[in-house]
Amino acid sequence: MGVHMDVNRRFSGLDRLWGTQAAHAVRDAHVLVVGVGGVGSWTVEALARSGVGRLTLIDLDHVSESNINRQIQALEPTLGQSKVQALKERIHQINPVCEVQCIEEWVTPDNCDEILAPYAQTAHALIDACDQVKAKVALAQWAKRHDLIFLGVGAAGGKSHAHKVALEDLSFVTHDPLLAQVRQRLRKAGAAGAGRRMGWSYVYSLEPVVRAQAGPACDATLNCSGYGSLVTVTATFGLCAAGWVMEQIARSKVQKA
Repeated sequence: MGVHMDVNRRFSGLDRLWGTQAAHAVRDAHVLVVGVGGVGSWTVEALARSGVGRLTLIDLDHVSESNINRQIQALEPTLGQSKVQALKERIHQINPVCEVQCIEEWVTPDNCDEILAPYAQTAHALIDACDQVKAKVALAQWAKRHDLIFLGVGAAGGKSHAHKVALEDLSFVTHDPLLAQVRQRLRKAGAAGAGRRMGWSYVYSLEPVVRAQAGPACDATLNCSGYGSLVTVTATFGLCAAGWVMEQIARSKVQKA
């Protein structure tokens, strides 16, 4: 590629923290990220800045002006661009040798297997940062079938206290109506019952949801019926997700092509 960079120097912070073997496991990893909005974009940023060698980004949305308050790829020059393509360009400014694949699709229960099947044998981890209940259920089930490290995120909208963000097995998540629906559907499909670990971990907030107080007039790029959002919360969700997944990769002995 004609790129001249010292990978070890650029990403040596992880070596000093976790050791060379763990840092190299992270650099050799392939991580799938579904949803690159207010949470997922920060997840991708953290993965890229930690030297993850291969990223597959899945999202159909485009950057709008209302994204600027919380999404890392949302800038004046990127308005109107595909979110995954804008992130790809940003990643290559951080790590020019990172292999980034962009898939401009919404994941649904009907297309989940088709979209993800090519990565079943190469991916080490799947991060679910989307906001659709049915898609979240399908992603959790797919990751378990293919024995991937999995981390999902709950709803960051309507929350304002970053210090109340937590990470827990889905069975014990509270204060999150979105994840309550995911849990109910997974249990209906045969997952472990109340009081037992389900085997899927999620980032969520212990803070009660605050309803929208006010907002600008409705337009094509802003859902006026939605909750308010704050970058300190969405970014914390995303960074927690990235950090937990990298730690699992560093500890894992799984070898993939």
